[in-house]
Amino acid sequence: MSRPTPIPKSIVDNAISELGISDFSFATIREVKSVAATAESLSGVEFIKMEMGIPGLPAAKVGVEAQIKALKEGIAHSYPDIQGLPELKQAASDFVRAYIGVDINAEGCIPVCGSMQGMFGALLTCGQADKRKDTVLFIDPGFPVQKMQVSILGLKLATFDVYDYRGEKLGPKLESYLKEGNVCAVIYSNPNNPAWICLNEDELRTIGSLATKYDTVVLEDLAYFAMDFRKDLSHPYEPPYQATVAHYTDNYALLISGSKAFSYAGERIGVVCISDKLYHRHYPALTERYQGLPFGPVFSTRMLYALSSGTSHSAQYALAAMLRAAADGKFDFRSDVQIYGERAHKLKEIFLRHGFTIVYDKDLDEPIADGFYFTIGYPGMTGGELAKELLYYGVSAICLITTGSHQEGLRVCTSFIRDNQYALLDERMAVFAENNPR
Repeated sequence: MSRPTPIPKSIVDNAISELGISDFSFATIREVKSVAATAESLSGVEFIKMEMGIPGLPAAKVGVEAQIKALKEGIAHSYPDIQGLPELKQAASDFVRAYIGVDINAEGCIPVCGSMQGMFGALLTCGQADKRKDTVLFIDPGFPVQKMQVSILGLKLATFDVYDYRGEKLGPKLESYLKEGNVCAVIYSNPNNPAWICLNEDELRTIGSLATKYDTVVLEDLAYFAMDFRKDLSHPYEPPYQATVAHYTDNYALLISGSKAFSYAGERIGVVCISDKLYHRHYPALTERYQGLPFGPVFSTRMLYALSSGTSHSAQYALAAMLRAAADGKFDFRSDVQIYGERAHKLKEIFLRHGFTIVYDKDLDEPIADGFYFTIGYPGMTGGELAKELLYYGVSAICLITTGSHQEGLRVCTSFIRDNQYALLDERMAVFAENNPR
């Protein structure tokens, strides 16, 4: 006989029904969050919330102080330069040199309203750069909203799940798409949202060489910058550096967000760092459409200008201060976010002890890092079945299928886990395993 679940099943089932969700495998993050909030409110039982990828740490003090100072000095009355605050552009250039080991001129480091806007503007630019290329290729799993952006822009989408194509298998798979000649951009995140896999140097070399061969732009999403905690990436201007395709091609733009590394999500601030060669490259289609402008100025003075007329002026001072302090070795931002890795380690141990598996478990022969996300599965259950079943135990997470993955399982986010919840999760998963024998 099954033991009672912490949340009455009728509460969860009714909440799902009221939202009109017919297949929970495809429930969005917001829908899962809504069901969890409703179930928590009606049951009075504390939820262990793992569905939202929101920073769970205070914003970096150096940024807050710089932004307050700028506001007090009256910066809010002035429109920002569409190209960005000069201090921020130079700080971003130095930060990239310090932690990635790549030289990008300050002119190509352009502030954006978070990487979300940066990606949208980059997609706009790439999608118009070559009339023969109308398709964006995702190396999945990935961030679902980026696919929404592609759809909004009317571009075509191609995708493959990298799960079965790591190492030497990646090149042939990637080339099978690029050789069609219609791919304008390739997108992936590194570390990866949701799987937390990290592409290694050989894989990035493969991506870079093929991007050059087939003249495709790589949009590398570094939202979780330097958060591969297996390596000490905390020393500026010293290897090891954040892994990047920028070492292997000139056809790239790096998206660096203030949201996770600096816990500055609320101010919507980031930078897009475009390689010097791509920044100055003239594409005939862009030249014709935008009065002879090359790629970089089209991105900033046309796309971003039309989207938002620039980026929050005071937030640029915040990011400039954080990047400058980090590049100068005065701000160890990695030490602040290391806790995500510690949380993941504890959570994985609990899930594994109660019969769960880690879906994306390795980077080739090396166990994946502990970090902001990881993935879980349970024998005999689809991702949708597992996500719904865990709600009865007061645990919320999203299905991998919504991220472009072909694997059955869930994405777990560590950002909101509190110290008291490890014991709570252990207790609940013991009941879960008893009620769901493998």
